[in-house]
Amino acid sequence: MNSIFSIHTVRFIALVFVQVLILNHINFLGYVNPYIYILFIALFPVKNNRIILILLSFLLGITIDMFLDTGGIHAGASVLIAYARPVILKSSFGTVYEHQSVKFNTVDFGSKLTYFTFLAVLHHFVLFTLEIFSISKIILIFQKTLFSSIFTILLSVVVTIIFSRKPK
Repeated sequence: MNSIFSIHTVRFIALVFVQVLILNHINFLGYVNPYIYILFIALFPVKNNRIILILLSFLLGITIDMFLDTGGIHAGASVLIAYARPVILKSSFGTVYEHQSVKFNTVDFGSKLTYFTFLAVLHHFVLFTLEIFSISKIILIFQKTLFSSIFTILLSVVVTIIFSRKPK
């Protein structure tokens, strides 16, 4: 239990620092800005309490907001994907999720990619909608969502491949 807590604490802190110190300075073509911190929400254990995940997602989002001075938009988007995560897990993994036996190291690549795609697109759409907050700029919202989601998904897959433990 204590090692699991420390693993998640290190993951939380590392993702915040990588996001704030490195990734927020990437603004390629005005549309591409990866938000890798959503990996914390994506990789949080399925069997843990859902309320804890929502609270930690709020803490994660508000921490990013404090560093970026963005007024809570990251917190809102993070809480939404944490709340919607069971539905996304069920649609991505099917019966494996229903039996509460999702292990990200052992699931097939297609399911993992679908899961990251749903989470990233939902997060980014909400984030950019709250950031721009204008229906007249819906095309800009879709562009930023599409391009940032692609880059976030690619980074998420690469990071999970690099840092995954091989099943024994």
